[in-house]
Amino acid sequence: MNPQDALFESSIPELPLLGRGKVRDIYGVDDAHLLIVTTDRLSAYDVVLPDPIPGKGELLTQISLYWFRRMQDVIDNQLTDLSVDDVIDDAALAEQLRRRSLVVKRLKPLPIEAVVRGYLIGSGWRDYRAGGAVCGIELPEGLRQAERLPAPLFTPASKAEAGEHDENISFADVVDRVGERLAEQVHDTSMEIYQRASEHAAARGLIIADTKFEFGLDGEGRLHLIDEVLTPDSSRFWPAAEYRLDTSPPSFDKQYVRDYLDTLDWDQRAPGPALPATVAEKTAEKYREAYRLLTGPATVSPDDPPSD
Repeated sequence: MNPQDALFESSIPELPLLGRGKVRDIYGVDDAHLLIVTTDRLSAYDVVLPDPIPGKGELLTQISLYWFRRMQDVIDNQLTDLSVDDVIDDAALAEQLRRRSLVVKRLKPLPIEAVVRGYLIGSGWRDYRAGGAVCGIELPEGLRQAERLPAPLFTPASKAEAGEHDENISFADVVDRVGERLAEQVHDTSMEIYQRASEHAAARGLIIADTKFEFGLDGEGRLHLIDEVLTPDSSRFWPAAEYRLDTSPPSFDKQYVRDYLDTLDWDQRAPGPALPATVAEKTAEKYREAYRLLTGPATVSPDDPPSD
């Protein structure tokens, strides 16, 4: 994609704009539907950077669609039978937005993020080194950076307001916020999706180190999978061939951008610094590669363990 074709911010005059997130613009369609446009914006350290990543929004949308459809026997999701062409009269605008937009059900989001960790990395590794636990869950001694955990961990977080940081919470906190029945359903569903997705990814040479899911309720209280699913923005993907212990393995996500930002004299507050064209293109390349690997045919046996 040409960098000039990147979409930093959408504009749909015929629909009311309900809000702009770090990446997604949300429009009202009617009482039962929303239109979600995934832009090419990229955030790092909770700051939206001024330069978009060309094609990122389309790739995130197509990856989410892929997973929504694969997991629809596990849980209902936000998808509908409507397309952007059904809700936008401007044919040229609909064409521009088609592959990066979803017409979804209006649902009530749960006030939590369901995080599943399969490997000891990132903030989990920092917590473990500091106190032998991850989000309050005690782990065996002697685990190493990037090591596969004895079993995947469910480590939920609160959903912060814009500009604030999410905070890790306990399962008991989840029960307090949404009730025991829903808390258990979110836990069980998250763990099942992670397990199935991990097996799928492993057959394609990828490790899903961790991921987060979001859920919402319809008017009858039925749980739905919403937002995005197992994308490079919501997950940490590692190439199995390059997996090593005692390192932070290379990943198909925006870690490449974070690594660049860490070389700058920047206080991680808005406004964010501009990205060199080479950094933006390399990041776009990583998103494209993640899409190709995840949705392509199996290349290895999922029973083959990654090397250390």
